[in-house]
Amino acid sequence: MEFIRRANVPTSQTPLRLGILPGSFNPPTIAHLGLLEAARPHVDELLCVIPRAFPHKHFHGATLEQRLEMLLAAGLPAECSIAVSERGLFSEIAEECRVTYAVPLRPVFICGRDAAQRIIEWNYGREGAIEEMLLRFELLVAPRGGHYESPAPLRSSIHRLSVTEDRMHVSSTEVRERLRRGEAWEHLVPEALVPTVRSLYPNSGTGYETPK
Repeated sequence: MEFIRRANVPTSQTPLRLGILPGSFNPPTIAHLGLLEAARPHVDELLCVIPRAFPHKHFHGATLEQRLEMLLAAGLPAECSIAVSERGLFSEIAEECRVTYAVPLRPVFICGRDAAQRIIEWNYGREGAIEEMLLRFELLVAPRGGHYESPAPLRSSIHRLSVTEDRMHVSSTEVRERLRRGEAWEHLVPEALVPTVRSLYPNSGTGYETPK
């Protein structure tokens, strides 16, 4: 894991509750900021992570360097670090964080209802896999088209995050699609990023290709 920015927060808590928001940030949106602001009271430190490799899809669009520059300019909370991870799965990112921080750590992944549902319902090829994963990290889940109702055996590791729905419907894909169609998009990204997004995504597509 390579840090681009380290938050100046105390690390004396045992274990350190690290709120991790992974994503492509292609571009960063008001939903990303909303998630970080809502999660801040629940963790000791925040961390935005851009994986170098995304599971199950090929990425194209703004370069890694450009996306990092946008994150640095987006107005993230002072308690938020920024890093690049080598892999993209939650379990892999959690392990990278443990090695990099080298302190007792409790990773807490920040996500929306749709992402939580994919993680919990994914076929990992063996029974009990998700239960084992949730011994190593927790989920802080924001509503997106409703709250996620977790299975009873997993509820101690899955927590609700209160974020207004008007922010959570926003996605980076929507921003790029609005740009492509010539529709208003400026209200969906942090104000400071409007000029940069306009220059980087003049005729944006989806930003992803399905593996062939």
